Amino acid sequence: MIGSGATGGVAALTFAEQGVRVLVIESGPHFSAEEAQGTDACNMVRRLQGIATGQQRRQAQHPGYWKANPILYANEKKSPYTHPPNKPFLWTQGKQVGGKSLTWGGITLRLSDNEFKASKKDGYGPVWPIAHKDLDHHYSSLEKLLKIHGKKDGLVGLPDGEYIDPLPLTDIENQFASIVKRKAEVPVINSRGFGPHQPTSENKWPRSSSLGSTLRLAMATGKVEIMSNQMVERIIFNDEKGLAKGVIVVDQLTGNRNELCGDLIVLCASTIHTLRILLSSEEKSNDKGFIDTSGELGCYLMDHISSCRFFTLSSDINQPKSISNGLKNELSGAGSFLIPIGEKLIDNNNFIRSYGLWGGIDRFEPPEYLKKYPDKKTGFLIGHGEVLANKDNRVTLSEKSDRWGIPIPNIECQWNENEIIMASHMQNTIERTIQLAGGQVLPVKEIINFPLLNPILDKAVALKGPPPPPGYYIHEVGGARMGGNEKTSVVDQWNRLWRSKNVLVVDGACWPTSGWQSPTLTMMAITRRACLHSVKHQIG
Repeated sequence: MIGSGATGGVAALTFAEQGVRVLVIESGPHFSAEEAQGTDACNMVRRLQGIATGQQRRQAQHPGYWKANPILYANEKKSPYTHPPNKPFLWTQGKQVGGKSLTWGGITLRLSDNEFKASKKDGYGPVWPIAHKDLDHHYSSLEKLLKIHGKKDGLVGLPDGEYIDPLPLTDIENQFASIVKRKAEVPVINSRGFGPHQPTSENKWPRSSSLGSTLRLAMATGKVEIMSNQMVERIIFNDEKGLAKGVIVVDQLTGNRNELCGDLIVLCASTIHTLRILLSSEEKSNDKGFIDTSGELGCYLMDHISSCRFFTLSSDINQPKSISNGLKNELSGAGSFLIPIGEKLIDNNNFIRSYGLWGGIDRFEPPEYLKKYPDKKTGFLIGHGEVLANKDNRVTLSEKSDRWGIPIPNIECQWNENEIIMASHMQNTIERTIQLAGGQVLPVKEIINFPLLNPILDKAVALKGPPPPPGYYIHEVGGARMGGNEKTSVVDQWNRLWRSKNVLVVDGACWPTSGWQSPTLTMMAITRRACLHSVKHQIG
């Protein structure tokens, strides 16, 4: 199995619980919880070093970089990629045991049949070969296992799950929600996902990470072994180009290459890394590779288009400034709110598909002495919308190689007319919603009185007028899409390569469309479904 993040953890646990022995191959090191967390002072020094040296200059554009330990973000010089000069792509890579689950925000949303079957309504693009009913049981099993916070809201476009109690909104979020529901007639709901990290002596990792949940449980079965610092170069196949027989790995400390054999290869490496491996393993790059009959491997890359606005809001609630809500106010996947816009609210506009808004107020207040408006609370709203599958948005193998001679990804992706129109609508909705609630949209540097931050804020792509470039939202999907016909898809409805049935592609690479919801829970449900099917039918 290749990759140890959100989908890798689910795959390892699913197989281990079925009595299958699993080897997890991870390209990065295995950190301890203390190493991964770091300290505030040391993390800040590492951030500044990463930006100054160019090792993490692109990834520093994402807000998560300023919250997590920078060692959880890949060294861009050792993990390079290319893109056309006029088509920037911000690729965040997590190369360590646990992958990007160690920096995941922890929002867990189901997709609805509005997304799985969208093209039946608007006629654009493919229909998924599965529906919500095919994932319902797997969604529920994961929500119960992971103890997801949420509330059953009865929304058609955002299916309910199996939740423990929702985390409370802050007082001013309740005030905001009440006004917006009344004036805009849109739902404002508790976000669904993980709460703030509360380490225990038994589990020091966040439950949102694979190391704090699925991979940890998988390791406890005794059926799982992890090989770290080993990057998969390509898959190797038997002479008849049928079943895969193993992989070639490159030791990241020495550069030595080794062949590892196995009955089943499961790709959980994250979308773009998985595509790099598949492209290097296909017959166009390797005369002993597998055959992609669709000719669409690497095509239809997607990421959510996003827009962000910060604002200030006065509280109608008389609460002494000395009172602190503590952990309840900490921003997290479940400690926040959602505004699912829904199709009916964007009908009659000149774009198709939908988007949602995620927000929080009074969850990251700067110290009083840094606030320009000390009598107001600080909030944000981030929109994230579906991106249409476009064949021209693709990953190919670059002519350039990394330090070990492995061709690196070339990512060619840009927003098209539908996304640009949607982003404009999204920005207007965000600003109108804030104004309805009595808030004032302001640049961050007009909210926080800290001039030293201004040069960084001035360069932040998310705070400029146009939407940030693809990759910014870290929700890349597509490139090896699933379908019902080998002429139009790379994998079948059970996530198997059409002509190499013992290779499963279960991470975001298999997605035919992107939907608007945060994708990680759906990736995990797809993984569980595919792995259980492979065991039942003894593939490999």
